[in-house]
Formats: sequence, C-alpha cells, structure tokens
Amino acid sequence: MEIAKSNVQSCPAGGVDQRRSAALALSAPRKARSVTGYDPVRRILRHPDARQAGFKADLMARFGGRIRPPIIFQSGEEHRRQRAATARFFAPRVVNERHRPIIEAEADRLIAGLLATGRAQLDSMALDLAVTVAAQIVGLTNSDKRGMIRRLDAFFSLGITDGDRLIQQVLANLIGQARIWHFYLRDVRPAIEARRASPGEDVISHLLAQGYEARDILVECVTYGAAGMVTTREFITMAGWHLLENGELKARFLASDQPARIALLEEILRLEPVVGALYRRTEEGGERFELDIRSANGDPAAVGACPHAIDPDRRRAERVGGAGLAFGDGEHRCPGAGVALAEAEIFLDKLLRVPGVRLKRAPDLGWNDLVTGYELRDCRLVIDGDKP
Repeated sequence: MEIAKSNVQSCPAGGVDQRRSAALALSAPRKARSVTGYDPVRRILRHPDARQAGFKADLMARFGGRIRPPIIFQSGEEHRRQRAATARFFAPRVVNERHRPIIEAEADRLIAGLLATGRAQLDSMALDLAVTVAAQIVGLTNSDKRGMIRRLDAFFSLGITDGDRLIQQVLANLIGQARIWHFYLRDVRPAIEARRASPGEDVISHLLAQGYEARDILVECVTYGAAGMVTTREFITMAGWHLLENGELKARFLASDQPARIALLEEILRLEPVVGALYRRTEEGGERFELDIRSANGDPAAVGACPHAIDPDRRRAERVGGAGLAFGDGEHRCPGAGVALAEAEIFLDKLLRVPGVRLKRAPDLGWNDLVTGYELRDCRLVIDGDKP
C-alpha cells in the first residue's frame, strides 16, 4: 500500500497532540551523525554490521574482558542465541498466561490504594507496577520491593552526562557506582543465592545455568531495569496523561475491546516514543549514528497524513507497526514490548474506570540522558470530592 506524502501544515487546526517532550528532545545535544525518516532509520537498525552504541556502550567497552557483554550489547550469532534462549519469558502465550494475572493483581492493589486515599501519583503507581512485573521476569524477588524501587529510581534518574566538565562526570560516576553496588548487595545478590539453591523460571536462573558470574548478572539486571522498569513507567504515565486530558480519547479507550485499546496505546507511543534516539556504529570505521525515532515515527510516508496527531485509524504503509519504531527494530527490537503494552492496557483500563478520577496536576517533564528519553514526574491524580 502506497501512502502519499503530506505534512503537518495540511492537517486541520488543532491536529497536533504531541507533548512538549518533542521540543525537549530537539533541544538535547547531538552526539553523532543524525539519521531521520522512517526508512533510513529502520535500514540502519536492521543492518547486520550496525552495532549498539547507546546506553553507555563506550563505558561497557572499557571493561574489556572482565565481564560478559549484556544482551543489549551483543550482536550476531551470540545475540541470536541469547534472544532465542530468553524468548520464552516474553512470548505472547507467556504474557497472557503468566504475566497477565500478576499485572491484574498488582493493578487492583494500586487502584485500591487510590480509592482508599482519594489521591495518588500516576508516575509512582506506574513505576510500582513496572518494577513488580519486571522483577518477576528477571528473578529479583528476594528483597524489599519498596527499597528496590527507590534504588533503581535513584540510579536511573542520576542523569550522567557526556559533558566536558570533568569534575561533574567523576562525581556522577562515583555516585552511580555506589548506587549500583547498593543495588547488587540488597537486590541482586540475594536473588542469585536463592536461585543457586532453587532455580526458577526467570532470567537470573537462566544466566546461572549459562555459567554467568555475579558481576555479569548484575549488568544484565541493570539492563532489564532500564528496559523493563524505567521506560515502562514513562510510557504508562504519558499514555495516562493523554487519556486523562482528552475526554473523547478516554471514552474511545474505555468503549474498545482489548486489541483496540492496545492499538490506541501503540498510537500514543508512536507519537511519544520514550526513547527518542537510538545509537549505532559501523563495525568497520566506527562511524556513530544517532537514529531519530521521533522523526521516523512522524514520517508521513510511513505513518500517513497528520503524523503529529493521535489517530488509531490512520493508514500506515505496509510493514509499519502501530508503534512505529518506538520499540526499535532489527535484532535489538525490545523483547518486552508485549509485556509493556499489557501493563499499560490493563492498568489504565482499571484506572480510567474509577468514578470521578481526574488529573489534578500535569507531570513535570524532564530529560534522561542515559536512555535519551523523557521523564515524567509528580503527575497527581485525585478522585472528585477529595479535598485538595
């Protein structure tokens, strides 16, 4: 199916739904040769010689042979083997049969807390849910969950930058190392010890069976923490923000069946990708590319007319998914996409059916350089009738 190119100027007035995160992403410093547009970005993501260059890949390279590279930095046959071995944790059947009951129970718990107090923070609820679900998949279930949430939030909100201020970088790295060591002692090590004694059906048990050392498992847990916990929080918060502010969109979401609700959430994510840029480098020559996911997801040739408006019914080009490239593509496409969508669909469906729930305060919008994406904080919800 061919789609004729158009531009946002041809869209009706008021047909732009994107949050200020778009402007924030544009203000972030460029760190490599920029690649824009759907086809050029997807071509590099699928290129067999393109290597991961984001998520502090440069720091990983400095470790040399001291640790195994986590799955996010692997490539080629090694990466394919690990993806095949861990696919069982994210398969659609597993999401529906194993993860969905956990998501349902945790969402009910969080909604009960909102009903009891009449107020809550959407971003805090989203992080609680995301950590609980990801912890079950990874195997981080032998420590205090509330403490683990605080430790992960502190680490990933550190905002380590690649700026020229040496003292700032040194201090940030020292603080980051202290926090990651704390995460290892309090959360990762107890989980490793428990699974050495009694293996389970989770990532840590799988890694132990593969002969991974504790330091290697720590790095994988940090990787899953970023991918499965932190970015899912932002996705749920952003989607909830849109739905709570747009009565027509909310009504459509609540009147839809599950596949249609997923499609609407994918459309919001297409418009508001949590990770705004992905980085790749060539194996030969080492040229570094910054892949602009926002521009790719707003390319009219791929996603149809009025690309900056939310339209679940839009006519996309062939082989363009509902979320565009928000989950990446190629060998490093996010394996937990189905889990994240299930969390958002189940939780927001329950939340938006609470009588009188409304947005009291829109979230503060910030930028996280580590994941090259936005952060949404202090998004306050109340139930009508509650005192301010």
